[in-house]
This record gives sequence, C-alpha cells and structure tokens, in this order.
Amino acid sequence: MNVAATGEAQVGLPAVGHAPHGPPGHGGHQGVARLALGAIGVVFGDIGTSPLYAFRETFAGHHPLTLNPAHITGVISLMFWSMMIVVTLKYVTIIMRADNKGEGGSLALLALVSGQTKTRRWSTGIVLLGVFATALFYGDSMITPAVSVLSAVEGLGVAAPGLAGLVLPIAVVILIGLFAIQSSGTAKVGLFFGPIMLVYFGVIAVLGLLSVVQTPGILWAFSPHYAVQFFLMDPVRAFLALGSVVLAVTGAEALYADMGHFGRNPIRVSWLFFVLPALMLNYMGQGALLFRDGTSALESPFYLLAPEALRFPLVLLATMAAVIASQAVISGAFSVTQQAIQLGFIPRLRIEHTSAATAGQIYIPLINYMLMTMVLLLVLFFRSSSNLTSAYGIAVTGAMTIDTCLLAVVLFRLWRWPRYAAIPLLVLLFLVDGAYLAANLTKIPAGGWVPLLIGFIIFTLLTTWSKGRKLMIERLRESAMPMQIFIQSAASSATRVPGTAVFMTSTAEGVPHALLHNLKHNKVLHERVILLTVKIADVPYLPELERLHLETMDAGFFRLVVKYGFMEEADVPAALARVNSCGAEFRMMDTSFFLARQTLLPSEHPGMMIWREKLFAWMLRNAESAMEFFRLPTNRVVELGSQVEI
Repeated sequence: MNVAATGEAQVGLPAVGHAPHGPPGHGGHQGVARLALGAIGVVFGDIGTSPLYAFRETFAGHHPLTLNPAHITGVISLMFWSMMIVVTLKYVTIIMRADNKGEGGSLALLALVSGQTKTRRWSTGIVLLGVFATALFYGDSMITPAVSVLSAVEGLGVAAPGLAGLVLPIAVVILIGLFAIQSSGTAKVGLFFGPIMLVYFGVIAVLGLLSVVQTPGILWAFSPHYAVQFFLMDPVRAFLALGSVVLAVTGAEALYADMGHFGRNPIRVSWLFFVLPALMLNYMGQGALLFRDGTSALESPFYLLAPEALRFPLVLLATMAAVIASQAVISGAFSVTQQAIQLGFIPRLRIEHTSAATAGQIYIPLINYMLMTMVLLLVLFFRSSSNLTSAYGIAVTGAMTIDTCLLAVVLFRLWRWPRYAAIPLLVLLFLVDGAYLAANLTKIPAGGWVPLLIGFIIFTLLTTWSKGRKLMIERLRESAMPMQIFIQSAASSATRVPGTAVFMTSTAEGVPHALLHNLKHNKVLHERVILLTVKIADVPYLPELERLHLETMDAGFFRLVVKYGFMEEADVPAALARVNSCGAEFRMMDTSFFLARQTLLPSEHPGMMIWREKLFAWMLRNAESAMEFFRLPTNRVVELGSQVEI
C-alpha cells in the first residue's frame, strides 16, 4: 500500500480547498431520524429483500427439509439468532465501532489495522485477507442484483400463473434499465429510496403480523431451544440448512460498509427499532403460513402471505425494493473501486462525478459495464432465483469470516481487550461464521463455484497490480540519480527557459525519469522545476494542514508532496493553486506537466512469474491516463516514455 506518513513539518502552506473532511452526509443539521430514514433506503435493501427467497429455500432449495413443525420452528429460530449474533452483536454492536475516521468496509478496516501489525509475516497475511474480502465483494455485487430482481419478478407467476413465461424477459429489461441510468447519477432517485423502503418494510411487517395472529404458536421460535433441538434431532440436515438460513443475513456487511454515509447511530436505530422487527415478523408470518397450509404455500410463502387482490401491488413494491437493493450494491462497487485505486490495488480508471454537491456520487463506466454483463449472464444461465441461491452465500460468508479475522486484530492490537473477554467472543463469532461458510461450501457443485471463481480472478488481478506496481517503483528508485548531484551537474550547464515545469513522480526520491529524458532530448530546463508526488494516506480524509509538504532545493528546484485520504480525489491543479512558498503564483498557461509512461521489458530475474508480469503489463497499458486522473489541463501535458525491467 502506498501510504504516506503524516505529521511532517509544514512550510506555512495554506490549506488545499479540495474535499470536505469527514464522510459526506454528516452535517450537524441532520438529525438521527432523517439519517435513519436514509439508511433504511440504502443500507438495508439487500437484507430487506431476503424474505423473498431465504425462508422458501430452506424447504424447497437444493437441500430441502421435510416440512414439519419442528423444522419450521427450528429454521425460524436459527434465522432470529443468526440476526442477533451476526448482525446485531458482530456488526452493529462491535465492528461498527472499528471505524477509520468514520468510514467502514473491508478496505477501510484493512487500512486501519495494517499499520498496527508489527511483523512482516502478519502484515502480509492481513493485507491478503482484506484484498480477498474485496474480491469476494465484487462477486456478491454481481449475484445480489440478479437474485433480488429475479425473485421479486417471480411473484408474477404467483399472482398470475399465465405470466410466468414473462418473468425472465422482464427481469432482464429491469436490470438493463438499472445499469443504464447509472451514468446520470442516482441522487434524485435516491430521494425516493427511503420512503419506498419504509413502505416496503411496513407492508411485510403487517402481512407477517396478520399471519402470526392466526397461528401464535410460531412465536415459540424466539427461544434458542428450538434451534438447538433442530441440530440434536437431525444434525446433517440442520447443517445443510445453514446454507439457506444464511441468506437471511446477506447484506449485513453493508451496515458496516455504508457507515460513512449515515453514521453509526442512525444505522443502529433503524436496524434495532424498525428493520429487525419487520423482518422477523415477516419470517414468523411465513412460518405460520406453512404451519397452516403446508406444501401448498411452498411455491412462494412471501407472496402468498398477501390476499390475492394485493399480490400484484406487492410484486410491484417488492420489485422496487429489489431495484433499490441492487442500486446500493452497484454504488458500493463504485465506492470500493475508488478506494482500491487510491490504495494501489487497481489501475487508474475513469471516474465520473454525477453530483456537484455530493462527493460520494460517482460513476465508473468500466465497472458498470462489467457488472451489467456478469449480472445478465448469471440471470440467463441460472434462470430462476432458486438456482441462483445455490451460488449465493459463499462470497458473503467468506467476507464475513475475513471481517472476523480483521476484528481479532482490532480487539488485540487496537482496543487492547483482555483475553478473557476477547477470546470467548471470537470463538463464538468464528464458530458461527465457520459453520455458515462450511455449509455454503456444499453448494460449490450446484453453482457455488461461480462467486469463488470470480473472487479468485479479481484477487489475482488486485494482487498482481499491487505487486507489479511495487516492483516497478523499486526499480525506478534503484536507478534514480540523487537529486543534489543532478542539480550540481545539470542546472548550471543547461539552458534555462521561462515558465514552470511540473514532473510527476511516483517516489519522492531521486531524479524523475521524465526529467532526465526531457533534458536529454530538449536540452533545456525551466526556470522553476517542481518534482511532484501524490501520496495516499491510510485514512479516508486528511486534515488540510497535513495536505502539502514542500522542500526547497537549489537552482529553482522544489520537491512537493501532496497527500490525500483514500476516499478523496486527487486534483493537482487545485493543490498547486494554494502553494505560495516557491516563487510566483502558478498559472496553468505558463506551466507544463511532464509524465513518464513506462514500458515493461522482459527481465532475466523477474520479480513475478512471467504470466503475472505479462498480466501486469497489460493492466499498465490499459490504465487511465494520469493526465485525466489527476485533472491536469490537457493542452499542458507532455508524456515521455521510459523502459523498466521488473
């Protein structure tokens, strides 16, 4: 990770007016109630649409349970206590306290804990775990829209069996439309997310309550006794059922990942006092319906809770909720990609801002296109939500298990919990996560291989780029001439021309290759030469006073380091506009930016295997130009090639 040191001595530079300090949406004028409503609309879409398929799959999926009262109450009890342990205890109560300056998510947690590990062995392992969790997130972000939208639209077959043949085409059209609107931004549509999800949760809670009133005996399922009894009575089937039960908590990691947008307390309030009760009422209602109607209700206990006249409106409402859940996952993929680019795990990609007011509203065309392609392929390949659930869960449970591993580092290294408190908690969490992960691994032959394959491919890409970039920087540093020697030998002999030259360099040491090539070919030096390095800190937002560090050298040479948090966007012209300690004010028409474009050469002693070296070279060739990424003026940029062996 290219992490900048903070706290260096400053040189009286004014702050860069670039990005707000702190996560967006944390204005003091916003009350907890308003933020809680927004959280209901964005954070809980994934877990909120789980009732569409989670309970049904335990009795009608790939490892179906026999439909009897003991199994129904056992499954409901497992779902309730899974929500209490995984969501309420692990994420809402504990992990959400491990924020990185207000931000959450696997990469934010990785950046937080990686600096706390003392040995290289542990540090490398933690980084790899965090990167693999990010890779699994991409697999989840492909499956979630497919299974959510498909399961919602399948309600048409329940409301009107004659329309069952239209389910697949309608789902495909909705998904294409969803990805098509990403480029225009979701700020306006987002205003309706909260109220729609509020209505959705209210409706599913009422439908569940009406069913529970008819069969109040289902309320005994709140007792953990029934979950334990289920395992004692039929341990093999109970273990296999965990692969479907875990679908009730998919989306739990979104609470942590979206913490930066809404804050810890609003998410806790909306979960404990609204979302959790609504979900449990609906699951209880579905269980009560199976008590009464048996196998005739197994087709879709979610939709059959509603009277026949209300099933079409419920299909429409559930479809909107599924679209909202998918939108949250897609937006999350954009945000995670931006973090990964800044932290050095993904090559530079074109990032478009869809809102002038909200920094977090971004659109990444390549990621959008790849997600849409994979989602449509998944829908067309699996063809039903029941088949898709066989692929669903492995990525989620894998990421949850990794979060527990990172939490262990937080408990012992950051919070310094005593062993008698930390070890029992970690044993409980690893036991639950491990059981769910093991149960989901049994789905591999039926489709679970899909998210694993996606995860390993993305993991290979992320680690290849990170290692290749590190090797390339090391090679450039090894061959770099010391700056003082260059100034003494070249500054006095070269012809100086008016203006400012900014040489972008990845390392704040030695002479940039672009500077050597420019002097070799053009035989001139500008009156003012700035060696500029952009560094990314291991915090999401950096205080303005720590933004710039300027070092004055001889003969009109200056070394400038500009630092950003991993949630911020690098804007080099804006940073230069605030520098007033190295001569005249910067004017873009008098400033030239020199960039080096590296070409990789085969090495006799490569730092990576040949196939990975070729993969890295391909990624390097297709990375977004530094000119656009750093917002440099297009008519003031000169690119100079250099060759590097890694």
